[in-house]
Amino acid sequence: MFETNLYDNKMNKTIEVFNKELNSLRTGRANINMLDLIKVDVYGQKMPINQIATISTPEARLISIQVWDLNNVNLIDSAIKKSELGLNPQIDGQLIRLPIPNLSEERRTEMRKMIKTMGEKCKISIRNIRREANENLKNLLKNKKISEDEENKFEKTIQTVTDNHIKIVDEKVISKEKEIMTI
Repeated sequence: MFETNLYDNKMNKTIEVFNKELNSLRTGRANINMLDLIKVDVYGQKMPINQIATISTPEARLISIQVWDLNNVNLIDSAIKKSELGLNPQIDGQLIRLPIPNLSEERRTEMRKMIKTMGEKCKISIRNIRREANENLKNLLKNKKISEDEENKFEKTIQTVTDNHIKIVDEKVISKEKEIMTI
């Protein structure tokens, strides 16, 4: 039989990934999630910073990274510098401070475009899941496992689920754009 929940869950996971990407963007305010996508090459493998240090935001425009192993300080420093965040770490022993500078108008516009692109990619993924569901329905109909009426009912349900998820993505894009454009 056909499971609409399966496709709903896949779309929810797509939105979760999109959320993580959005949270990793630098908006002018300190946010520990900005560092989520940065991986550091330590102990023979790539690890996220939060697995080799304690990350906190003591001030609105400062991220503090307390590195557990002194040998990893320079590795974390270089990983942050290589990232696209445009941050300059300040090292003080095992503590790395990341001051978050104000975003220039040019950078805000650039980030706005990035957010729209990320949102579009997420919507494409959601539409691909809808297409997969519809193909599955066609196969079930062809193999006479469901009737045409059932196929139409499920297609409408999948379309509603798709529309709801795309609306969520659009709302998140608008919200993040507002956050970036406010100084």
